[in-house]
Amino acid sequence: MKSEKTPPPSLVQDHYTTLEVASMLGLAVRSVQLMVDRNELEAWKTPGGHRRISRASVEQWINARTGAGGKASSQPAGSGNGAAGAGAPARGRGAPQILLIEDSIHFQNLVTLLVNQHFPGAALHTASDGITGLAMYGQIQPDILIVDILLPGIDGATLITTLRSHPQFARSRLIVVTSLDQEKREPYAFALQGVTVIHKPQLVAELPAILAQSLPAPTA
Repeated sequence: MKSEKTPPPSLVQDHYTTLEVASMLGLAVRSVQLMVDRNELEAWKTPGGHRRISRASVEQWINARTGAGGKASSQPAGSGNGAAGAGAPARGRGAPQILLIEDSIHFQNLVTLLVNQHFPGAALHTASDGITGLAMYGQIQPDILIVDILLPGIDGATLITTLRSHPQFARSRLIVVTSLDQEKREPYAFALQGVTVIHKPQLVAELPAILAQSLPAPTA
């Protein structure tokens, strides 16, 4: 789709401001601007120079990333294929909410396996890139956020820094997973202070115990 084009007259009122889209998706305004620049959202400028974003393109973007064919998925950890209501707030659903932002299919599957085994009552949501992860965080407000440091779109360190500017982030337990050893993590130290970090080779051994500190143990 093309960005910055003049809308048909019938669509003039069917739009959002950049700030409104940022609030809806739980993103920074700059992140929304980048999405427009990449033609992920349809936008145009008013005669006064103000950007307006098509409502239909926002809905299409959300559906593409929370539907069955998108880059994001949401399902109860113990159900294998049931939907957990992607895009709905976590409040009132009862099940603990876990959001995994990880681009590796291998590690997505591994975390899913561990959560299924140890916390079958939890709802696990997955995003494969930083932009989608930010949007899903704003919608889900998870109890646990698991983030890889190296991500496409927005790297994990920038994503963490962005989330810390949102008041609701204070209620989430943050866990960082990375293939980087201690020395290679130094450039990201500003984002990792006070954060639980799991080296990916130790994921199977360490993740269940760390999750157990924040999630209720399954009942027999």
